[in-house]
Amino acid sequence: MSFKKISALLLTAALALTVTAGCKKKEEAPKAEAPAAKPAADTIKIGFLGALTGDVAMFGKPTLEGMKMAAEDINAAGGLLGKKIEIVEADNRGDKQEGASVTQKLISRDNVIAIVGDPTTGITKVAAPIAQKAGVLLISAGATGPGVVENGDFIFRNTLLDSVAIPACIDFFANDLKYKKVAIITSDNNDYSVGFSQTFRDAAKGKGITIVADEKIKDGDKDFSGQITNIKAKKPDVIFFSGYYTEGALIMKEARKQGVKANMFGGDGLFSPEFIKLGGTAVEGSMSALGFSPEQASPETAKFIEAFSKKFAGQVPGLFEAQGYDGVTMIADAIKRANSVDPKVFKDAMAATKNFQGVSGTITIRPGREPIKTPLCLLAVKDGKFALKAKVPVKMD
Repeated sequence: MSFKKISALLLTAALALTVTAGCKKKEEAPKAEAPAAKPAADTIKIGFLGALTGDVAMFGKPTLEGMKMAAEDINAAGGLLGKKIEIVEADNRGDKQEGASVTQKLISRDNVIAIVGDPTTGITKVAAPIAQKAGVLLISAGATGPGVVENGDFIFRNTLLDSVAIPACIDFFANDLKYKKVAIITSDNNDYSVGFSQTFRDAAKGKGITIVADEKIKDGDKDFSGQITNIKAKKPDVIFFSGYYTEGALIMKEARKQGVKANMFGGDGLFSPEFIKLGGTAVEGSMSALGFSPEQASPETAKFIEAFSKKFAGQVPGLFEAQGYDGVTMIADAIKRANSVDPKVFKDAMAATKNFQGVSGTITIRPGREPIKTPLCLLAVKDGKFALKAKVPVKMD
């Protein structure tokens, strides 16, 4: 056999081995993605679902801080059923697709028994079916829009619902502030905003308040001159914006530029230091309806504020820190009452939660796994800071 033939045969054999090895690697690749080993017997893993980067990190980061603080407090007191709580975190960047991916990884790779998050309605609605199918309890510490708990019996939330907050606010506006005319602005590519606006329209019926304008924008818009021009002509007493703080601040800058005197009102989507930073003096007087305020605090809330301020160099906690803390402590309370870390068991204890004394308020889970929470706190921007304008009690029935 010639040297050339021998060389050719050797080359062919080498290529065959390479292809075989390549195929084998492809066949074995999924093993690298196999679920991690089950958590150690002394560990209870609770997953954080939220954004740590991106536009809505202002909701995710404080939620995670509250969760970690709750875990530290529980562990320092001896843990839960003789086990330590571990918070497993990941960054979904405020993206729905990434939110779905993170949820799946928390369940299949990290073996969490419960998830706290997402603080936003849109991503919670994506994550909830995944958690429900896997039999992992999910409690959102921020999602207030519709279409969340409807996903099944493993899905909960602990935040004050728009359907509860808005009627209380409308009563306050009509009876105490004597508002008669409201302009609505909706971000129609934002699930939270669309649902929130509809809640307002429904709640306003029969309350002596007229909706004089109903404008549409999109998240990411910068120019609101057309919408404000239309609103200015209607002379509303207040502008109800159902979206987030970035667009809210820019809307109010345009409103003041055109001489509109009405202030803005919205939900927890406006409650961020960035709203004030972006809007400056234009957002003075703007209001946000929340289930938490550090002012006129209950004993539980006051204790939490003191501990938080000590831990974070004098900072005062906000809504999302408080609700993140309550998310973990509510899960721990349900596990303790059920005497089990099996979500299929302690989900029933969570559903039976009544008058839970959380740091964000008193919480009861009603039939259908929806929370009722008191009090409602109406905060307004005053001298560059959010300050309590009114506390409105909510009937716990």
